[in-house]
Amino acid sequence: MGVSTPALPSVEYDDINPGMGTLNKDPKSKGTSKRGIHFNPGDVLFGKLRPYLKNWLFACFEGVAVGDFWVLTSSKIDHGFIYSLIQAPGFQYIANLSSGSKMPRSDWGLVSNARTFIPTNLSEQESISSVLFGLDTTITLHEEKKRQLERLKSALLQKMFADKSGYPAIRFEGFDKAWEERKLKELGDIQTGNTPPTSDSDNYSLDGVLWVTPTDIKSLVISNTAKKLSQVGVTKARIAKAGSILVTSIASIGKNTLLRMDAGFNQQINSLTPTSENDSYFLLTQSEKWSEKMKQIAASATMQIVNKTEFSNISTYVPVHKEEQEKIGSFFKHLDDTIALHQQKINNINSVKKSLLQKMFI
Repeated sequence: MGVSTPALPSVEYDDINPGMGTLNKDPKSKGTSKRGIHFNPGDVLFGKLRPYLKNWLFACFEGVAVGDFWVLTSSKIDHGFIYSLIQAPGFQYIANLSSGSKMPRSDWGLVSNARTFIPTNLSEQESISSVLFGLDTTITLHEEKKRQLERLKSALLQKMFADKSGYPAIRFEGFDKAWEERKLKELGDIQTGNTPPTSDSDNYSLDGVLWVTPTDIKSLVISNTAKKLSQVGVTKARIAKAGSILVTSIASIGKNTLLRMDAGFNQQINSLTPTSENDSYFLLTQSEKWSEKMKQIAASATMQIVNKTEFSNISTYVPVHKEEQEKIGSFFKHLDDTIALHQQKINNINSVKKSLLQKMFI
């Protein structure tokens, strides 16, 4: 056991990014005098409380593990291999045979007596851990780049769109006129969706027109598991054209997307099909501000759904010239595409890591 000091920082559950094995804050910036299990550089921390949360860490410094941790160390096995082993399906299965329902904990009696296979050659252990550490490093790199881009986008959303003054703080060169305040109904055609009866299987098919619900909208894109409408279903649904913006009318969700193709959508979504004078991606980017206003509308209502009339009367500011809209829209599209690219790379590398954890351990 040990007590944390400025030179011996503590690590707690909330400090670890679940499943990533990284810290979300500098341990030395926290308070001191917390009692826990002393660990050394190279030791492996495994969170035994709610093991499905995957709170694990390969320690790169000396410190104190505060809370329900096991600190794993060995004089015979490469510590990097131990860190890889605890992520493998076999160990995870045993660790999740936990006791307790509300606060389940891994059972040390089960885990400590579980049998596993370990390479007798230390070099093979090190090679396995080196491959998996390399993947973790690459994932962390893409996660950090993604976070930086998301922070940049958040800052620019405050600077590149006009406030009540009619002028944004940052503009592209060549534009200086005040933006105009408009209601959404002045920017395009607005519809609220509906749902063809799900009890009638003739309304849906494996191939057909895309059908979208709020749960299908994932970070500006639509899930590839979204349903399809049959030709019969299309006649009973409301269809938004490609280029339309879908905005979830449940204010607390606040997820929006731009349609790349014609699609039907349900009654928990409002659509805005921009007129030819307005740029779709500019309005999509600005829709994050609409969602904030929708939350304010819903806060004073019994239902959390913002109806078509309320949505249509939301005010926003738009540039006088479409060219300025297009430049802003193009800029944010490139930013969103880059963020999505990093996320896709993270997903791909995680898939590779998952496969290797299944195949590199017996």
